[in-house]
Amino acid sequence: MKRIELPAPFSALRILAAVCLVFSSCTYEVPITASPTRKVDPRLLGDWVSSDGKDKFVIRKFDDSIYVVSDNGDLFRAYHSDVGGAAFVSVQHVEITDRKFAYVTWKLSPNGRHLHLRAVSNKVVPDTVKDSAAVRNLLEKNRQNPKLLGEELSLTKVK
Repeated sequence: MKRIELPAPFSALRILAAVCLVFSSCTYEVPITASPTRKVDPRLLGDWVSSDGKDKFVIRKFDDSIYVVSDNGDLFRAYHSDVGGAAFVSVQHVEITDRKFAYVTWKLSPNGRHLHLRAVSNKVVPDTVKDSAAVRNLLEKNRQNPKLLGEELSLTKVK
């Protein structure tokens, strides 16, 4: 996985899946869902840092359903795209002309201090898929596939 330039992850949602690793790993033409599947989760808002201190994420609420994410200064919009009970996020780089998406899963620790992100692998969900319904179908079909998700990026909330 390489750093997100989307087209070129969440380095993907490593936002919210590393998000930098997560965001740069996969670039898709369409989001998982055309619109958010739920409202912003206030537990995700704040400043987050990786254990080595190299990855810094700032997650803020844009509106009731959209997040603005700064990944080491690069700006993204993200929203929940839950599929089959799994918490996914559609992440879109907003500072480039070709605004493709990254697909990221997230899990928050029970105490809300640790966020774990993983990007969807384009080996399981190919970036040639151009239809959100087909993406959702592949995600549901491969829920138990250990190859569905890439490396995990763990972040700790700093404020």
